[in-house]
Formats: sequence, structure tokens, C-alpha cells
Amino acid sequence: MRKVKIEALTHDAFASFGNFYPMDDPDGYALEGAIHKFYPDRVRDAYRSTVGFSAIRVRKAPRVIDSIEYHTTTSEIILPLNDDMILHVAPASAGVPVTHLTRAFRVPKGTLVQLNAAIWHLAPLPAQVDELHALIVLPECTYANDCTVVQLKPEEQFEIVE
Repeated sequence: MRKVKIEALTHDAFASFGNFYPMDDPDGYALEGAIHKFYPDRVRDAYRSTVGFSAIRVRKAPRVIDSIEYHTTTSEIILPLNDDMILHVAPASAGVPVTHLTRAFRVPKGTLVQLNAAIWHLAPLPAQVDELHALIVLPECTYANDCTVVQLKPEEQFEIVE
């Protein structure tokens, strides 16, 4: 089985899959008031419909990936809340899995990730805790209207390793 090594999250490494920003440790120019600093528009996205803010809980399990998904017309935002998350991604490929191009990133807790439309992925995985809690932001009902899940053939499956 192919092994995918977890990489540190950097802008150069992640650029073709989307964008990210450390929401719990912002930097750069801020609008300031007496008691606040506001860091506007660090990650931008556009949805043409009502946005859903969803919670996901993912239990720690072996990191063998046997299915993946993509959203044809929308990006997805993920924010790990209680731990770093492991996020596997592969390039958009017109619905044909390209798991040989999969990369896995360790996303620090509090870092908001925006995945581009059509990027292969699945649920974020906990890095250390027994159960990862994360926020998922998608247009309402994307899971029903624009979510293609593919069961991988044995030769397409992979394991994520440290």
C-alpha cells in the first residue's frame, strides 16, 4: 500500500490546493480600536447561496484511506478546534481519483483552511487527540447536492504516516 508522509503546512506546498490562515495567531496590518485588533479578509471565499456552518467529530483510527470526495462547484473551509488536524488532498482530476498525487498536511489547531473546488479530500483526521472537533463551512446542503464520494480500489488506497 502506498504511504503518504505528513508534511508541514506551508503556503508554497499548499498553494495548488487552496489557502490557509492562522486565525488564533493573526499577523499583518490590523484595524485597531481601544480594546481590539481586527484582521480583515485574511481568507476570502464566495458562495452564491446560504452558508452552512457545520460541526464534525472524527475519531482517531488507523490512517488507511479507502474513500475520497470532492465538490465540483464549491470550495470547503475547515477549522480544527481542539487539536492539529491531518488533511489529505489531491489535485482536481475530472472525477477520476489520482491518489498517487495525494499529499497530507499537518494543519495547526486554529488554522483555517480553504480547499479549492474539485480538490480530492475527505474528513480531517486528529493528529493526537482521540476525537478531533472541527468547523466545516460549505454552502447549505453541499453534502447532498455537490459531493461525489468515491470508494477507492485496493491499488488506489493509501496510508498516511508520520
